[in-house]
Amino acid sequence: MDFTGKTALVTGGASGIGLACVEQFGAAGANVVIADISGEAAEQAAAKLGGRGLAFGGDLSNPATVAELFDVALARFGRIDCAVNAAGIAGNWGAFEEFPLDEWHRVIAVNLTGVFLCMQHEARVMLRQGGGAICNISSGAGFLPAPGMPHYTASKHGVLGLTKVAAKEYAGRGIRVNAVCPGATLTPMMEKSIGGDAERQKLMDQTVPMGRMGRAEEIAAAAVWLCSDAASFVSGESMAVDGASVCR
Repeated sequence: MDFTGKTALVTGGASGIGLACVEQFGAAGANVVIADISGEAAEQAAAKLGGRGLAFGGDLSNPATVAELFDVALARFGRIDCAVNAAGIAGNWGAFEEFPLDEWHRVIAVNLTGVFLCMQHEARVMLRQGGGAICNISSGAGFLPAPGMPHYTASKHGVLGLTKVAAKEYAGRGIRVNAVCPGATLTPMMEKSIGGDAERQKLMDQTVPMGRMGRAEEIAAAAVWLCSDAASFVSGESMAVDGASVCR
């Protein structure tokens, strides 16, 4: 997978799966635009790529911020050949019948509306330049419910819906659109949830048929492959990367 001369955009690119995508795109020769809510962390990731890295900090659930991101990216690199929309949050747990509306809106805004906004801009750029590839990071919760997390489950199901609609609309126009659905993955978000509790991590490992959680770089490898020419006939796919957890 050679991305020399190409430009990749990764949202949520300063940590976890997003950062692993940044590293793999960079290793394959791409220019990489790293967008993250933490501008400082994005700068740190971009610095490792030298002149091939560009950092952008901001809230991508805000339409004006998303528009600014694409203005900055195009001013620097002139094109976007592929994009991984990995920005997302887990949110708080709660009983369905008591679930707070503000928490619902917060997670839907980041996980679904933010992806939609970025996809709109990505599609416009790729249509102008004659094609490209988009990969959205959904979740196993895009296939199966996560009890206590109606907002997260709905948002990740929604990401798969956006993926399928866009894949159909752009199939004859040079843009491929796919999604990766990670299972339990040992990212900073997961580590925060585990809180250093070895027994809790053991229990999480046991939920995966392979007996361990995934690693960020394993999820990123699937996303980067879907953005590569090696996946030239793959579009509309919702790829489970979960150690046989779902087995659709």
